[in-house]
Amino acid sequence: MNNTLHALSSGDGAHVVLLHGLFGQGSNLRGVARALQSDFTVHCVDLPDHGRSMWRDRASLDDYAACVAGWMHDKGIGRAHILGHSLGGKVAMQLALSRPEQVDKLVVADVAPVAYEGNHDAIVAALEAVAEEECASRAEAEAILREAIADPGVVGYLLMGLARVGDHYTWRFHLKGLKAGYARLREPPTGSESHSGPTLFLRGADSAYVQRQHEPEIVRRFPNSSLETLQAAGHWLHVDQPEQFNAAVAAFLM
Repeated sequence: MNNTLHALSSGDGAHVVLLHGLFGQGSNLRGVARALQSDFTVHCVDLPDHGRSMWRDRASLDDYAACVAGWMHDKGIGRAHILGHSLGGKVAMQLALSRPEQVDKLVVADVAPVAYEGNHDAIVAALEAVAEEECASRAEAEAILREAIADPGVVGYLLMGLARVGDHYTWRFHLKGLKAGYARLREPPTGSESHSGPTLFLRGADSAYVQRQHEPEIVRRFPNSSLETLQAAGHWLHVDQPEQFNAAVAAFLM
């Protein structure tokens, strides 16, 4: 398997692997890394099909988790704390359920081990429009995104995935592959029925990703887990409430 994943590493101590969300990259979690790097060696990993990592033939949670596991092995990291946000949280859960020997403590940020309805059609269409336009500036790309996406925070998040290639901008992530694998990435993690390791679920009070009806499945799949809600935080809870988020993560991992 080609396990060429790109990662930014910093700090010293026990290993912590950070996994970002859909259409993101490892640098999205640099704020978390800075908060932890005085006590841990922190790795901000670009998931497959994202950032500067390799593109896969078939996007799926199991494939992504296998790639992370292979990257850890190649780096001599036998076991690590794993933190994942959104899609990264699903990959983190998949890793814990299928390869528990590689996972110490697990932190899952604003996602549950359930199947989700598709809600990215407008975003994908806007991303495709930017790619087709071959924008000569970031401003052109931003204007296209703003026509379709009302939330400026989402627009800003997506713009971080732009890269200049020659005389125009393109997406770092594998848009075609992610679109083709979108249904698989929305599925619940597979592997063992449950993971008994210590697990912390963090959710934003203003987010709909982790709802009350998801809690029994969280307990079933992760019986040694706790669930904390961050007030005044949405899906990007580590951005909305960085101090609360980082403090909760650090207290759990220590």
